[in-house]
Amino acid sequence: MTADLNYFNDTHRMVRESMRRFVEREILPFVDEWEEAGEFPRELYTKAAEAGLLGIGHPEAYGGAGEQDVFMKIAASEELMRSTSGGLVASLGSHDIGLPPVWKWGSEALKSRVVPDVLSGNKIAALAITEPGGGSDVANLRTRAVRDGDHYVVNGSKTFITSGVRADYYTVAVRTGEPGFGGVSLLLIEKGTPGFTVGRKLKKMGWWASDTAELFFEDCRVPVENLIGPENGGFFCIMTNFQMERLMLCVMANMTAQLALEEAIAWAKERKAFGRTLSGFQVTRHKLAQMATDVEVSREFTYRIGARIQAGENVIKEVSMAKNFATNVSDRVTYDAVQLFGGMGFMRESKVERLYRDNRILAIGGGTYEIMNEVIAKQLGL
Repeated sequence: MTADLNYFNDTHRMVRESMRRFVEREILPFVDEWEEAGEFPRELYTKAAEAGLLGIGHPEAYGGAGEQDVFMKIAASEELMRSTSGGLVASLGSHDIGLPPVWKWGSEALKSRVVPDVLSGNKIAALAITEPGGGSDVANLRTRAVRDGDHYVVNGSKTFITSGVRADYYTVAVRTGEPGFGGVSLLLIEKGTPGFTVGRKLKKMGWWASDTAELFFEDCRVPVENLIGPENGGFFCIMTNFQMERLMLCVMANMTAQLALEEAIAWAKERKAFGRTLSGFQVTRHKLAQMATDVEVSREFTYRIGARIQAGENVIKEVSMAKNFATNVSDRVTYDAVQLFGGMGFMRESKVERLYRDNRILAIGGGTYEIMNEVIAKQLGL
């Protein structure tokens, strides 16, 4: 990964080494067990906080490491993905999508009460936007919040919420106004609020180690001071949040592909068929060469978009392109890695099997492949 010389400084490399040691010490010895159990211990959040992981990308004023260093976040995320569990990475990082709206647009009282507890690992934050009938159609969400004195009364439901079972704080998209994007607001809703219940833990194709849940609101009374940003101004907050979320999904896709490639190369050098190793066949070597080329191109494009975000540029079109490109690459590379492994690639003991099924969500989460193309088309003036 020679691109480190272009985008990463000495501090980033120190963070990378620290995160690699954290993964080797605290995750890899147990990750297979956690995958089968469908969850990881809650204390991993506090361990991650002590290692400096949770604070990356969040304000120093509330216990973070600073919000401006995109490549520190990328370096840490790449190493965390070496856990081989996309679900663990998603749940451990759910605060990265649930918390920024709070510290960007919440009141000072809300920030001071919520953010430090999450960054210390004592509390878990989640983002709740998707609804059973809505999917990526954020502008037409139906969960409604009606002002009643010094409270909002919330009715509706959410689904596919990462960290939905264990979270303490939920940044929830609600409708406070008229239909369309102009009537959407964000509320911070706390676990235990009367009228708020967490549904069943959802069983998924991949991301087994992440808890994913349905949320239900029935006459749930939320204090007005828990409003994040201006009333009916939530859609802008959500869209701003998506830029970094989509960049991090690019990183996850690239690392999923990178890990599958590394496993495939090692297997091709060791596995023998018809009297020679798989790498002795030209067709295998060329397949691996193409896989490596695709991963390298995708990673470089992602880094370039990260550099533009770091520079403060608006890259709505380009980050959507990068997400679609990266997930296309990870689709192909994980598929080809399993194919190269043959029957062993279908076995749960193979890393490529987990990478293959974990990969499938990446072209769906954070905006589907089709939605990304719509975003790109609009930015092209179509």
